[in-house]
Amino acid sequence: MTRSRRIPLPIIASFVLLGLMVMGSLLLAVRLTANNDDLVAVSEYRRAVTDVVNAARDAETGQRGFLLTGDEKYLAPYEASVSQIAPALARVASREGARGMRVSAQLKTLLDGKLEELRTTIELDKAGRADAAIAIVQNDGGRVMMDRVRAIAENERRWGVARTNELTDSSRTLLRLMVVGLVAGAAAVILLSLLWLAQARRQYAEVDRARGDAELSLSALKTEVASREKAESQVRQLQKMESLGALTGGIAHDFNNMLAVVLGGIELAKRRLRSDPDKADQLLDNAREGATRAATLTARLLAFARNQPLAPTPLDVNKLVGGMCDMLHRTLGEAVQVECVYGAGLWRCYADPGEVENAILNLAINARDAMPQGGKLTVESANAHIDDSYARSRPEVTAGQYVLICVTDTGSGMSPETIERAFDPFFTTKPVGKGTGLGLSQVFGFAKQSGGHVAAYSEIGEGTTVKLYLPRFTGADIVDPVASVPDALPGGVSTEVILVVEDEARVRHYAVDALRELGYTAISAASPAEALRALDEQPEITLLFTDIVMPEMTGRQLADAAAIKRPDLKILFTTGYTRNAVVHNGMIDVGVAFLSKPYGMRDLARKIRDVLDGGGVNRTV
Repeated sequence: MTRSRRIPLPIIASFVLLGLMVMGSLLLAVRLTANNDDLVAVSEYRRAVTDVVNAARDAETGQRGFLLTGDEKYLAPYEASVSQIAPALARVASREGARGMRVSAQLKTLLDGKLEELRTTIELDKAGRADAAIAIVQNDGGRVMMDRVRAIAENERRWGVARTNELTDSSRTLLRLMVVGLVAGAAAVILLSLLWLAQARRQYAEVDRARGDAELSLSALKTEVASREKAESQVRQLQKMESLGALTGGIAHDFNNMLAVVLGGIELAKRRLRSDPDKADQLLDNAREGATRAATLTARLLAFARNQPLAPTPLDVNKLVGGMCDMLHRTLGEAVQVECVYGAGLWRCYADPGEVENAILNLAINARDAMPQGGKLTVESANAHIDDSYARSRPEVTAGQYVLICVTDTGSGMSPETIERAFDPFFTTKPVGKGTGLGLSQVFGFAKQSGGHVAAYSEIGEGTTVKLYLPRFTGADIVDPVASVPDALPGGVSTEVILVVEDEARVRHYAVDALRELGYTAISAASPAEALRALDEQPEITLLFTDIVMPEMTGRQLADAAAIKRPDLKILFTTGYTRNAVVHNGMIDVGVAFLSKPYGMRDLARKIRDVLDGGGVNRTV
């Protein structure tokens, strides 16, 4: 008997509310990041103005030392200070937009006059006209110009302090809004779920009472039939309550974990906002990652609720499956034999190609997990017709012509009880931490939203077959668009040895595993000192893949030290920071290969291949 899979309005409302909460948190996190960037920019602007004044003052000190003593050793600091003024003025002009350009122009006008005075007095003194030089110094013109320079610098210092306080207050307000919004949103979602749970329990109780009253009125001849129906009803009710418990428990568990990341990151960022803006930026990135994971979970739940946006198109399933076959070989591992069987004369279906790929991949991964010792996975396409008899037995199915995708494994199989609940959200037979229970429910929601059908057939010890029916496309005969199948990842060979230097253990393990998956020989070091020892002990290392921000020394310093040992060594930097030893003003230094965190396997594969095949040799900057 078919069970209702409709999602109640309060649950959908809670998902929408949570999605809005996550989007709001992302927007606030972006605003906080922008505030941090502005704080850094104001600090650099103030430092540049101070450098201009200090350089002018030092130049004046060198000039006076020369005039008083006649010793040309004072000209060296004078000339060094003069050479620093132009770069410092350029830094002033490049920051804070129109304000920086205006202040730079004012300072340049004053300092041009002051430098001309300094140059004239030195030339007069060298020509033996010391009296004329002293007369110019005693004139108030130079002093007045320096006083105006100092006044401008003091005015910019006061502006910088006021601007810093303004940005800090704004960031604090944003942090408070994020905390309040997240807590209120989470509380609202939990409250809506609890209210619906209470309502469902009351409804189930009323149904039981009504059924009991009806059964009491049955004749003695129907007593046995009535008791059987009651027992079956109780079993179905128990299954529904278990599904509800899995749904609410799964939501609470996953979102509590994600909210812990978001709230914890925000709290720490609030503490570091003044003392360490870069660290605060990193913590906010972690919070944004937690919010993004929550958004991904919301998308999966919406897929089950059939509320995800789809872009259906006429689709050649044979081309799509053919393009995925190699990817499935790599994804499932050597222990699983993958066979793709293409139906002859296959109709086109009408579905979202990206979601079809996701559905096949979800089914393939579930099949792999059911074959821990290895086995065979078959992906098959065929034309199918669902007749009226089958449709009558399943009210949610419409009779008609479909394109069928069968995913069959030789795994452990499922019991009838497990099959009955296989498409319920958060239901999983995998150990804790090994699965979310959303893969099959996402396939189910996609099939229903596409006007199709999905069914599972399984026997314990014999394996499982999942059949995905997608509606046949009967429109005009046009050229099918090419299925969106990911390009193959560029890989390497075992003779290409990569040294991964990363002080964060989880990131280091991911990078090593990904590189080995791509075919490289990967070794790791948890610190720069350990990396230098590895370079001494293993001359076959081809490329150094290093984080930039680490204890002991930076990745830039490590690369410089490694270049002394191995001038031909290829270098690839990575970091989550945007301001560090190889990135300045948003631009990567010339001659430096750089991969920004967070990076996926595809980005890593392409960048490693580019560096090995092209540039990436360490250059001093």
